[in-house]
Amino acid sequence: MSYHELAPTSLPATPTVAPISDAEHLAFVRERRSVNFAQTPAWGRVKTEWGSESLGWFAGGRLVGAGLVLHRPVPGLARFTLAYLPWGPDIDWSGWSGNIGAWLDPLAAHLKARGAFAIRLCPPVRTHTWDAAQVKDGVADPGVRRLTGLPGGHVEPVGIEVSRRLRAAGWVPQSPEDGFGAGQPQFTYEVPLAGRSEDDVLKAMNQQWRRNIKKAAKAGVEVTVGAASDLAAFHELYVHTAARDGFTPRPPAYFETMFAELSAEDPGRIVLYLARHEGDLVAATILVRVGTHAWYVYGASSTAKREVRGSNACQWAMIRDSLAAGCDVYDLRGITPTLDAADPQVGLIRFKVGTGGRAVRYVGEWDLPLRPLVYRAFDLYMRRRGR
Repeated sequence: MSYHELAPTSLPATPTVAPISDAEHLAFVRERRSVNFAQTPAWGRVKTEWGSESLGWFAGGRLVGAGLVLHRPVPGLARFTLAYLPWGPDIDWSGWSGNIGAWLDPLAAHLKARGAFAIRLCPPVRTHTWDAAQVKDGVADPGVRRLTGLPGGHVEPVGIEVSRRLRAAGWVPQSPEDGFGAGQPQFTYEVPLAGRSEDDVLKAMNQQWRRNIKKAAKAGVEVTVGAASDLAAFHELYVHTAARDGFTPRPPAYFETMFAELSAEDPGRIVLYLARHEGDLVAATILVRVGTHAWYVYGASSTAKREVRGSNACQWAMIRDSLAAGCDVYDLRGITPTLDAADPQVGLIRFKVGTGGRAVRYVGEWDLPLRPLVYRAFDLYMRRRGR
């Protein structure tokens, strides 16, 4: 399932765009099977360094689309902002009858009047999928270097058409070759859950994953659901993981705000999982769920006791809970598209492909310059900073 299948399927009249309240936006989200958590009102309160607003598309007197817009000021030009819709907006990407302007022109007009120099959006629409067997074969084949070089992947016509029409309308693609840019990854990995049992999901995993799940259980690893008071323990392990794996950790306040805001919007939206072995915290993960879509958003693990496989135990607990909640998808989020065995990034896709499931390519991020001179200055500034 892709998000464009979840939005309204007809356009009764040319829509208009106007601000909506958090309550109106949240009510619209709850009518969907799912939207990305970055398109919920609460996410605007999590991203404290950005301004935010909720917008609605109205047609025939009813709300037919919604989007969370994050506003990023330009350094030295505070009156102008980059208007960013991460994994949004939630509109009818599949049924616009060839008229992309009917949806996006009123958005551009509203945001330009608000002082935006450009719009960046990330349509939640797929272009290609590859199953686990295809990805595994690609990693083993020295002649295949990238997911896009795999034969036999499934093409999603709506995503191909969305990309074509965005380009024709003057939108500029932002997704880099490696799939990771300044914003959202273009390539992700997900495990379908709809209509499947725990046994179905477990059998689709590779032998190593099944062995590690059993090893964790045999070693006595216990996975529990944590509370906000456990965030300090999570963060300590997360900082340890960052030092080991070479990334910059977010501060404790970020996670405290995320838990407070997402939990206030929906008590079951965000869950902390803690894996302990003989009292030692060996792994911890954070799951976010909106409707029928669940995301693995953060993880941490200890260097000691890696042999007890606490991370696999956490993953299996999250998958089981997602199944029990009636989710259609368990989303492991971003991957790079590399299949080159010599590339250090290939380990990420090898880990995720072990769950079974499929690799997914999305349309990616696109910019529409509204004030070209300011946009060029901003682009130059970001390039100098390494984005």
